[in-house]
Amino acid sequence: MTPPRILIVDDDSSVRLSLKLLLGRNGYDVTTTASPAEAMAVVRGSRPDLVVMDMNYSMSTTGEEGLTLLSQIKVFHPDVPVILITAWGNIPLAVEGIRAGAFDFITKPWDNAALLSRISTAIALSGDTGEKGTDTPLERSRIIGRSPQLLNILDTVSRVAATDAPVLITGENGTGKELIAEAIHRNSRRASGPMVKVNLGGISSSLFESEMFGHKKGAFTGAVADRDGRFAVAEGGTIFLDEIGDLDLNCQVKLLRVLQEHTYEPLGDSRTRRADVRVVCATNADLPAMVAAKTFREDLFYRINLITLSLPPLRERRDDIPLLVDHLLRKACASAGRELPEVTPGAMELLMRQPWPGNIRQLSNIVERTLLVTPGQTLTEQNFLAQGLSANPASTSTPGALVSAEKEAIEKALATTGGNLSRAAAMLGITRQALYRRIDKYGINL
Repeated sequence: MTPPRILIVDDDSSVRLSLKLLLGRNGYDVTTTASPAEAMAVVRGSRPDLVVMDMNYSMSTTGEEGLTLLSQIKVFHPDVPVILITAWGNIPLAVEGIRAGAFDFITKPWDNAALLSRISTAIALSGDTGEKGTDTPLERSRIIGRSPQLLNILDTVSRVAATDAPVLITGENGTGKELIAEAIHRNSRRASGPMVKVNLGGISSSLFESEMFGHKKGAFTGAVADRDGRFAVAEGGTIFLDEIGDLDLNCQVKLLRVLQEHTYEPLGDSRTRRADVRVVCATNADLPAMVAAKTFREDLFYRINLITLSLPPLRERRDDIPLLVDHLLRKACASAGRELPEVTPGAMELLMRQPWPGNIRQLSNIVERTLLVTPGQTLTEQNFLAQGLSANPASTSTPGALVSAEKEAIEKALATTGGNLSRAAAMLGITRQALYRRIDKYGINL
């Protein structure tokens, strides 16, 4: 197989030599150039499989030459991935490059292993040379459904799992973000390593460094022994950072450094440790809106969302509901020691009409609770209505109707539970905090 061809563009001869030796030892065909003009002469004559280029050249420190070169490369070869090199203090310039079409960026001094990983990932995802995905069926485990929306997501999972590309999974509460993260890990080359799940919303900013990076004995009051952080525990595997939108700006900076440099220092320890970890993040927040409001760092946003998977809410994949109900009933029956009951057509139609603000988590709660309180081997429409569902939920064909349907479901749950927020949240399949937000959003009187 012909080795992938990489073009290096940097006016520092030591950087060119270092990169040529590193990449050459790892099986790449490397061409180096010292200026944008030389680089374009190469690009006009042939198509490289990847470009690694500096953002600043001796004639200017503004980065204008780097951005111009990037745009020119993209004119000739729009699909060629470009990795930018910049100093830590110039990350905003690199972010501008990402907006202009660059694949990724690294900062000087770079970590060789991290750079090689990003190059391998970029070439694999470009789909032209290098590492390819296999035809091995995706191991999807508990992911149930065959709707086009879900199958498209699983197709993307099968293509990106074999790489180390960071993935951002977005979607409402209860849509299965954690299951998708598990599928990415199980189908990756890190599958034999650990998968560490971290709910960032549950970690206070004062404990963030200790929880994520660990600490040495005596590093702070109460540190009575050495303790590994989550990144150390996830070494060689995958770390799943859930609710990343809840992370405050201070902690975002600390996380960005680890994701960028692939290194960290435990509290109280002067030794730098390498983080050989694949990062998958998830959120139900609107991160682009948070970036615009300056409550989420733009550079961190571009670092975590090389690949974005947006999970549809259950109301947009209603054809999957019968399959999900069957799966959930089988699981609940196995746990309760019961035979699988029949769900009447009227009951299934009722379930398919609901707005499901809590998505699959809410559906699971309703199915299990209905099974446990219903005697006999038939689940009817009335059995499900007795658990707080609406007989005539508002149509969800328009955004306004969707709001009305979700508000109606919340009000029904509150009425059924006598205003008990914890029980209503459980019935809806959402967290108590999410219920509070929706009550405030819809102006519901308690």
